[in-house]
Amino acid sequence: MKYKLLVLAFLCFQLSVYAQEDAWVYLTDKENVAASIANPIAILTQKAIDRKTAHNVAIDERDVPVNENYISQLKTQSGITVLAKSKWFNAVHVRGLESDINALSALTFIDDIVFADGGLNAKIANPKKVANKFEYELQSVSTTFNYGDAANQIEMFNGDDLHLANYTGSGMTVAVIDAGFPSVDTNPGFDRVRNAGNILGTYDFVNRDADVYNNTQSNHGTLVFSDMAGYLENTFVGTAPDANYYLFITENAPTENPIEESLWVEAAERADSLGVDVINTSLGYKTYDNPNYTYSSADLDGNTTYITKGANIAFEKGMLLVTSAGNSGANGVFAPADAAGVLSIGAVKSDGTYASFSSVGSAFQPTQKPDVVAQGQASYVINTSGGVSTVNGTSFSSPILAGGITCLWQALPNLTNAQIMQLVRESASQYTAPDYYLGYGIPDLSLALQQGLSVNDEVLEPIAIKVYPNPAKQFVYVKLPSSITTAQLKLYTVLGKKVLNVALLSQQSKVNVSELPRGVYLIKIESESGSKTSKLILN
Repeated sequence: MKYKLLVLAFLCFQLSVYAQEDAWVYLTDKENVAASIANPIAILTQKAIDRKTAHNVAIDERDVPVNENYISQLKTQSGITVLAKSKWFNAVHVRGLESDINALSALTFIDDIVFADGGLNAKIANPKKVANKFEYELQSVSTTFNYGDAANQIEMFNGDDLHLANYTGSGMTVAVIDAGFPSVDTNPGFDRVRNAGNILGTYDFVNRDADVYNNTQSNHGTLVFSDMAGYLENTFVGTAPDANYYLFITENAPTENPIEESLWVEAAERADSLGVDVINTSLGYKTYDNPNYTYSSADLDGNTTYITKGANIAFEKGMLLVTSAGNSGANGVFAPADAAGVLSIGAVKSDGTYASFSSVGSAFQPTQKPDVVAQGQASYVINTSGGVSTVNGTSFSSPILAGGITCLWQALPNLTNAQIMQLVRESASQYTAPDYYLGYGIPDLSLALQQGLSVNDEVLEPIAIKVYPNPAKQFVYVKLPSSITTAQLKLYTVLGKKVLNVALLSQQSKVNVSELPRGVYLIKIESESGSKTSKLILN
């Protein structure tokens, strides 16, 4: 009888949990949009403004905060809990009964409601679903390992050559979006980054406070962070030991729920407003505790999941996103690794061969996934005790390479995020023959630096050309200075494929782009006076 009561209680608990639905509520408008864009320092930090200016990234309505009055009204609605918000999507993540959420549509400022359970979106053409994090295996080893043992993971892609050239991440800012970071505030393996004042800020988006160091549910963030910023003299050096860092928690380790996607978008938005250059995400989502929220493999199409769409916006905002591909092998990549705007990192063994757990890409993704690979089997980390351990997972191949790419961008500051990503791909071991296991292969960052220096020389003296509107829909207008009579417009995908080549025969030319797919492109204008390369968004 007692057993039956326990079973009944458990079933009632399950029904109660699943009766509460998660949904994204999209709002109609924002306050003071024009004034905020005209005075961007009111909504962004100066570093963020400088980064956007340097890379020709427009400040637009998406940078304007959500209307807090609308959020306050949502919080007063019966049965509704507000869990997260996004300025990029002008949306709020809510939880409540299906009926209570649907009742929100009566509010005049509600534009759309999308349930995480796709089966509830009867009128939605592309229902949303949601996903889960990567597990890893920790294997304790002796703390007496010297740098030579840990060197392979950076020497594999010649990241050590950048260090020798004094590119160690100085002046670059990285956001690590992950789970807990226990011991980072006291661990000797992080003395270097702490003593230099290079941890610029922390925030736990799950618990809504700044304490990321006392989260005992997971040490995943600590291990990931060590591969970029860790330092133990004669024993261990992270791949970007002198970069600046923000540490953000968005992962609620004990559960899998769509709220984690929304919290990640919040963190990415904050990173953008703080002027972050690079984001490392060693998290991924496909399967949830509530199976109704789970994504199918076909949903990992680079444009369906909330987090993937958020990642693509983060890319448009000028940040470079590095993400672990996942540890699901043939089950495929997880979101946001499917995003075209993300550099997705698979895993290889120490000898450069495929690690069997590394997620395999597929034709569902619109671009090559994974993009590239780094050591993810028997990767070295600094553990929470201050010793050295090995771990398995793309969770670690991602930060190992992200640190190297941070150093590469430090060396080539005039290039855009898309150009840096393309240099990394082109430098990789199987760039001419990519596959779904290793993508373009193992990068050579030393080669990427040499290739980038020639591109950098072009960008240092750009010609005075105006390209508008940006974003564009049907036409792009190019205005040449009076000193130039003819030029050539070339349009490339973020993977470097040329899709348009047009001669510009007058000082103001109109170019039809209506037949090209929506997305992010690189536009290059060449003339006898020089060239200019910038990013173009087609909506």
